[in-house]
Amino acid sequence: MTKALYLASLLLLFCSTSVLAQTHTMRVATYNIRYDNKSDTVNAWNKRLPVIADLVQFHDFDIFGTQEVQHHQLEGMAKALPGYGHIGVGRDDGKQAGEYAAVFYKKDKYKLEKQGHFWLSETPEKPGKGWDADFPRVCTWGEFRDQTTGYTFYLFNVHFDHRGEKARTESVKLIQQKIKEIAGKAPVILAGDFNFSQKDEKYTAMSTGSNLTPAFQLADKRYAPRGTFNGFEANRHTDERIDHIWLSSDFKVARYGILTDTYANGLFPSDHFPVVAEVKYEAKKK
Repeated sequence: MTKALYLASLLLLFCSTSVLAQTHTMRVATYNIRYDNKSDTVNAWNKRLPVIADLVQFHDFDIFGTQEVQHHQLEGMAKALPGYGHIGVGRDDGKQAGEYAAVFYKKDKYKLEKQGHFWLSETPEKPGKGWDADFPRVCTWGEFRDQTTGYTFYLFNVHFDHRGEKARTESVKLIQQKIKEIAGKAPVILAGDFNFSQKDEKYTAMSTGSNLTPAFQLADKRYAPRGTFNGFEANRHTDERIDHIWLSSDFKVARYGILTDTYANGLFPSDHFPVVAEVKYEAKKK
């Protein structure tokens, strides 16, 4: 083989490899939608549901975790979001009782390969409260395959206890352990309402005890005008983010945003703002 032919072959190989490996994006979000509290008259669920569904579709979430979802709310969201599939179980009995930490995903974009759940407690295989938690807390996970690229990743979605300090500390350790057991070295996204902010030592512990990095930290561009809990109060001002997205080193983040959308003269669709990240990953064509 002549030198010129050899160099041409190398160039062709390089170009072919470059074409095969491409950067793809997906919009990942986490959203505590607020349970259907009957005392929420102005902010009643039947008023908020269509707004939440419109928000999800307008901002074009590809896959997102939810928290505080009661079974009838899950049914309502599934009907309002026909292009999305969902997974999850009620935290009280592993069936339909209690709040879900449900994961929604675009059915035409992702294929669900595996799914599961565990409780944030000393006995994660069965329903129950852990440590000093006020309520049972469940984590929902799924293995998803991008139907265009074949890229496979795991998404874990959680809602930590709002009062149990030890429960939150131990839940960080349990989540890290379970991610290693279930996902191994596969790409991982961890999303949810963690009930601790970026100023808390548990936020640091989540990152240092795993290979996960906050999307906020990774983002090239950020839109975070407020913290993520609003309490339905327009005048609540805080920079504390308690809803987070963590990513394994397989991902990069182009943009991160806390979506402060309102409706009907300044009402919020939930007492939390949704958090969204435009996530980039490398994948080869099938």
